[in-house]
Amino acid sequence: MRLKERVAIVTGAASRGIGRAISLSFVHEGARVVIADINPSKMEDAARELKAAGGEIETIRADISRPDEVSMMVKRTMNLFGKIDILVNNAGTIVRKPFLETTPEEWDHIFAINARGYFLCAQAAAREMVKQGKGKIIMISSDAALVGIPPLAAYASSKGAVLALTRTMAVELAPYHINVNAIVPGTTETDLNRDRLADPQWRAEILKRFPLGRLGTPNDIASAALYLASDDSDWMTGHYLVVDGGHTAR
Repeated sequence: MRLKERVAIVTGAASRGIGRAISLSFVHEGARVVIADINPSKMEDAARELKAAGGEIETIRADISRPDEVSMMVKRTMNLFGKIDILVNNAGTIVRKPFLETTPEEWDHIFAINARGYFLCAQAAAREMVKQGKGKIIMISSDAALVGIPPLAAYASSKGAVLALTRTMAVELAPYHINVNAIVPGTTETDLNRDRLADPQWRAEILKRFPLGRLGTPNDIASAALYLASDDSDWMTGHYLVVDGGHTAR
């Protein structure tokens, strides 16, 4: 088991999407997983699924845009398990709105979660990892950070900030043997976009982007996260791993 006895925090893991798939893959490899999310009812559903797979699971309700709640999340994890080996910054939100129509309030809301939230969680977890002398931080970005995808100006900008933060954190935290990498998913079938993908016309239009001829699944991204969380990636930091069916290769 590649993650035996390791403790992982996965934010945004309650919905049926990337975070839950990552959590499940970690459980299968022996990790103890803390599900951090803002939705208690969905967290309980996720916890039941992960426990059924044999995992040691804890749930913590946390709004990652709030420093006090992030601090509580990390402190509670430390109290429960005594360490944090892995952080997966996955929680996120999206606004699909043309650039010229996006309001400052919508921009601020996106950045509060997708950028500020990642900063807060990474900083709080990294402070514990520094004491331990080792850790893995995985940031979930988006192919929208690499290519122009309308109407996602605010979302794309926040995910671009994630990549910039990843590189700087990687350099600053390297002396403490903390690896910081990002995953750049293409369009993946999750709760965030399931309703829109149910529209056959919109789905057919999206599929044209991908040379491999299909959309991503949460398990596609979970496999990449497992690699970045394991010892297999120990000499890899400051990198973003693109898992997008060939979209950005065009």
